[in-house]
Amino acid sequence: MKKQKELKNIKNTKNVVFYGLIGVLAAVTLASLIIIIGYILVNGISHINFEFLTQDPKRMGKEGGIFSVIIGTLMVTSVGILIATPIGIAAAIYFTEYSKEGKGVYLIRFFTEILAGIPSIIFGLFGFAFFVIFLKMGWSVLSGGLTLAIMVLPTLIRATEESLKTVPMSYREGSLSLGATKWQTIVRVILPCCRPGILTGLILGIGRAIGETAAVMLTVGGSLRLPTSVFDSTRTMAVHLYILAAEGLSMEKTYATAALLIFIVLVINTSANLISNKLGGNNGN
Repeated sequence: MKKQKELKNIKNTKNVVFYGLIGVLAAVTLASLIIIIGYILVNGISHINFEFLTQDPKRMGKEGGIFSVIIGTLMVTSVGILIATPIGIAAAIYFTEYSKEGKGVYLIRFFTEILAGIPSIIFGLFGFAFFVIFLKMGWSVLSGGLTLAIMVLPTLIRATEESLKTVPMSYREGSLSLGATKWQTIVRVILPCCRPGILTGLILGIGRAIGETAAVMLTVGGSLRLPTSVFDSTRTMAVHLYILAAEGLSMEKTYATAALLIFIVLVINTSANLISNKLGGNNGN
């Protein structure tokens, strides 16, 4: 009896130490995030004003605002996501609903996962060699968008695929037993159930695309002019931030750009999470 009590005390002590260690690590992670974001926001928000948001950069970014840079960021990110989304969802549907497990599917999944871990500079070099030089698209929004689309495809495919797997098989069987075709079952039954998961993949893709620097520098260029078409060169906020900081042009503009970039990412993520939760609730109803 005494021995069992001692073993129970040892087990309780281990649990307390384990949970305490997890709590400390979580607190350190949260504190690091708060310190980094807080430092940037404190130094940057005071320099964000109406002129900063509505004027184009002047003197290589030393003066003026970042209006053309914001538009360039939105255009490049939108092109990348618009191209990657249908391809990623279609690939995930094929893997989950149509393909049979085998060496071919295994190899495609394997290389998709490898693609997700490749450094962004490699994507940039590929985009520069293929889109900019070989296809003669030049430094443009389209070249950058296509490169970003390739970068976010693995994330989108995996998120959608995992979401499709969570749909119970009884949903498919019920729909097919009522006379629906397989395509009708996928479009009208399965995909609506997967909207939160697909949206999560899109959030991750947008986050990676909007903050990308190396790949964008090599494919979009660095023009500070307002882009009027997808064939124009432009500069994204991440690239603008990098150039301002690396060349020491203006630390005030650097912190202001970083703070605005964080704010945009927070707004996108928060909005997407709210929509995802709402869609999930609707599905549940």
